[in-house]
Amino acid sequence: MATPMTPARFVRALKDEGLTVVETGNWRTHNRNHMGPWGPVHGVLMHHTVTKGTDSTVRICRDGYAGLPGPLCHGVIDKRGRVHLVGYGRANHAGSGDDDVLRAVIAEKALPPANEANTDGNRHFYGFECENLGDGKDPWPAVQVEAMEAAAAAVCRVHDWGPPSVIGHLEWQPGKIDPRGVSMAGLRRRIGLRLDPPAAPPYTVKRGDTLWSIAADRLGDGQRWGEISRLNQLVTTALTPGQELKIPKK
Repeated sequence: MATPMTPARFVRALKDEGLTVVETGNWRTHNRNHMGPWGPVHGVLMHHTVTKGTDSTVRICRDGYAGLPGPLCHGVIDKRGRVHLVGYGRANHAGSGDDDVLRAVIAEKALPPANEANTDGNRHFYGFECENLGDGKDPWPAVQVEAMEAAAAAVCRVHDWGPPSVIGHLEWQPGKIDPRGVSMAGLRRRIGLRLDPPAAPPYTVKRGDTLWSIAADRLGDGQRWGEISRLNQLVTTALTPGQELKIPKK
């Protein structure tokens, strides 16, 4: 359970995760809040759009269509892995779903089958629409799936949620199939590794090594040498060849 992020925090979270963000029009105030509250939020819902072409997809997700006014999500993830922000607040993306599923998401437990549509999901979920026809033939580029992983992880990181807080529309509402072609179990595994990467193997010091050179080589940033020092409880920067050092997570 959490209070939704501010729009500014949402953008920052996505960019901090390495995503390319495209801000569309008045997305920060474009919402359906007059139809009911948004929040508390409990998770992230993933969809496919059943559309082709980024420009038209973004326009539909921003404006909606007859019988379903926009915004239809918070972010559109295109096939190039860019996240187009189209609305913020209550959005017409989740519809009604199963209250047992919502309780499982909140508890971060295994999901039961979605058998009912008795709970307002538009209130409780962040939503990302992913550009795909959803016919089982339209490919999912690796860069797009990686962006789905990153976008969901960005939200989870801010709210201190784990991978079970990310579900597909098919897991929320009976009769839905999206995101067809993407394994939600696989996506959650990827999100878990992103949020909590495995520890790096220890490093054996070679002649001429310094904490700075090791940090630059193993972490990509020499300025992180202090993290290595603290992790190994070093009292000096002097290193001995053959010495083993624990390396922080990258």
